[in-house]
Amino acid sequence: MFKRALFALGTAAFLAAPVPADDAVPSLNPNQPPPHTLPFPNLATGENREEARASLALGPQMQRGLSAAEILEQRRRLDAELAKLQPQRPGIVDAYVFTIALDSDPVFAREAREARRVLSRRYDGAGRTLTLAGPDGQRNDLPQGSIDALIVSLAKIAELMDPDEDVLVMYSTSHGLDLGLAYHYGDTGYGILSPERFGSVLEELGIEKRLLILSACYSGVFVSELASPDTAILTAAAGNRTSFGCEAENDWTFFGDAMINRALRKPQSLQEASKEANRSVATWEAERRLLASLPQTSIGDEALKWLADLEARMPQTATEPVGRPANSD
Repeated sequence: MFKRALFALGTAAFLAAPVPADDAVPSLNPNQPPPHTLPFPNLATGENREEARASLALGPQMQRGLSAAEILEQRRRLDAELAKLQPQRPGIVDAYVFTIALDSDPVFAREAREARRVLSRRYDGAGRTLTLAGPDGQRNDLPQGSIDALIVSLAKIAELMDPDEDVLVMYSTSHGLDLGLAYHYGDTGYGILSPERFGSVLEELGIEKRLLILSACYSGVFVSELASPDTAILTAAAGNRTSFGCEAENDWTFFGDAMINRALRKPQSLQEASKEANRSVATWEAERRLLASLPQTSIGDEALKWLADLEARMPQTATEPVGRPANSD
C-alpha cells in the first residue's frame, strides 16, 4: 500500500525514532509533560508520492483523545494570553515577540520560555510578547503550542500591528523533518507545519516585516520559501542536516543555547549575533565529531533598515546565560 510506504519521502528517520517502553507510566506531577509512547501517525492523503507530499504541504494537524475539560482549558489559556497583547504605538517600530514550543519534550518548553525573556528585552517587547509552551517539569501555566494555536496567535498579532512599521519577532523550537516543523504533543497532538503553509499564513495576514528564528532539524527548508527583502530568517540547520541537543532532559538545544542564551543577550547586531552563534555551534559539533548542522542566515536589504531601528533601542548591557549549557556532558 502506498500510504504505508509514505514516509520514504524523507520522514522515516523522524517517525522511526525510539519511543519509551510500552509500560511507561505517566507522571503524576502536573508540571511534567506527557511522554511520546506511540508512533507518529500517517497524516498524508493521496494515491501517489506527489499527492502525498502536496497534502503534507497543506500543514495537517490531528488531535485525538483529549478530554473536553482539557480542550476548554487550553482555549481559555490562549484567549487570556492573546487578550494581554497591547496595540501598536503609532510612529514607533514595535516588535511583537512570539515564541512557541511545538513539541511536549520539555527542552523545547524551557527554551521557548527563556527565549521570550531574551527577545522581549532585546526588542522592547513588553506588553507585546506571547509564548505558547507546554509544561517544562516545573511550570504548566501557558497555553500549549500547536499549529492551530500558532496560526490563531499570528492572526491576533496581525490585527494589532501596523504592517507598515511593526515587526514580528518569532522563535519556534521543536523537532523537524525535511517537510517542515513537527508538532508533537504527547500521544494526543500531531502535525507538520510546512514552509508552504507557514508562508501562505504570513502572506494572508500581511505580515511582511519579520524576524523568524527556527530551531529544528532540517529547518533550512524554510529559507527559500520565506526569504524576502523585508525578512530576516535564521535556522538551526541546513535543509538537509539535523541539529543537535534536543534531548528531553536538556535545558537548551545547541542552536538555542548559542543563539538565544548567548549571542542575542549581547548588545550586538543580529548579523554579528548570528556569526557568533554559528561559530559556537560549529565548535561544539566538531568537539563531538558530529556532522555539521550548518545553520542558515538570510537577511533582506529592507530588513536591515527596520533592524537598525529596533537595535538602536536594545539594552547596552548583556545578561548572563542561564541553565545547563547544551554542550555539557
